[in-house]
Amino acid sequence: MTDVPTPLMLYRQAIEQHGFHSDPAQWHAAQSLDDCHRTLHSQSEKPQTIAGIYLWGPVGRGKTWLMDSFYRSLRVPARRQHFHHFMRWVHQRLFQLTGTPDPLQALARELSEEVRVLCFDELFVSDIADAMLLGRLLRVMFEEGVVLVATSNQPPHQLYAEGYNRERFLPAVEAIDRHMQIVSVDGGQDHRLHPGAAQQRYWVTEAGQPSALAVLFKQLAGTDPACSEALSIGHRSIAVVRQSESVLWCRFADLCEHPLSALDFIALGDRFSAILIGEVPNLSAAPREGRIARGTEDGVERVAAGDRQLPELSVHDDSVRRFIALVDECYDRRIPLYLEAAVPLDELYTEGYLAFPFRRTLSRLREMQLQRFGECIE
Repeated sequence: MTDVPTPLMLYRQAIEQHGFHSDPAQWHAAQSLDDCHRTLHSQSEKPQTIAGIYLWGPVGRGKTWLMDSFYRSLRVPARRQHFHHFMRWVHQRLFQLTGTPDPLQALARELSEEVRVLCFDELFVSDIADAMLLGRLLRVMFEEGVVLVATSNQPPHQLYAEGYNRERFLPAVEAIDRHMQIVSVDGGQDHRLHPGAAQQRYWVTEAGQPSALAVLFKQLAGTDPACSEALSIGHRSIAVVRQSESVLWCRFADLCEHPLSALDFIALGDRFSAILIGEVPNLSAAPREGRIARGTEDGVERVAAGDRQLPELSVHDDSVRRFIALVDECYDRRIPLYLEAAVPLDELYTEGYLAFPFRRTLSRLREMQLQRFGECIE
């Protein structure tokens, strides 16, 4: 199909016409995606097996841009989703299939009838329920002929590396290794940091000073009616500073120090086109000593069954985990996130258990300080 722009063609155009920086690792990834693309479009009938592509590397190496270029150029049925969105759909669909013999097989067959290619952004596993599902889910998806293209900051063997009952996740790693080409995308430079026109979306404000977000909210909300009534998301009520039809302004504590989930942040992304968060504290803190989670509530001695070592979390790490999920959602949906904090961006989280995933968060927040945010992505 000569009229179909391929990933390699689009990458060349980005370098020649849009000022992208040439990168050998990106060239290799674009070529791998190009090969997959050509194979998908060269067969009139559904082929038996086509290897998917697993793009992994540090933040800002162009993984998502490459995958999105591949996705936009497809002329076969495809779906592009953030990994957390996909898992939300899986859990919901499995609940709906309760009573169906082998619901995972039914789900995979249903998916294969809808799409030929499934594109995942940010494949990162931290939830034990997801980890236990993924082994067989991926295997039956591949058996049904679904081609998976995914991005991740980790190679497959490091996914869920310190997770509880990790042996239950190993079949997922095996399925990825068997059915996907593993491609490292690490050209040694963070492409998000290339110069660009600035767009301030982060302020440092000391306690007692007027909030910079008050004027900003009025500008973003325009003439839309605004109020300070609590926001209802599902069965939860979230305190707000102000909200309009398209703009939300909350305190950090009300969004990240309450038991909200990634699904709640997805709902916020469905509803608002800009989100303002004030009173963000310094999130760094020394990790506390990890404890043993006993198999029984009254257990006084460590036993082989049921016990596990809890991670060395700092006092802020639960709220930081939610903050990471919120930034991921806003970045993936291209929703501007405006922050007012007690410390500069580079000092926001320098110590804690979540240092590795926060690198991606910091890189994404840096890119949000550029006008180009929303035009070209990772």
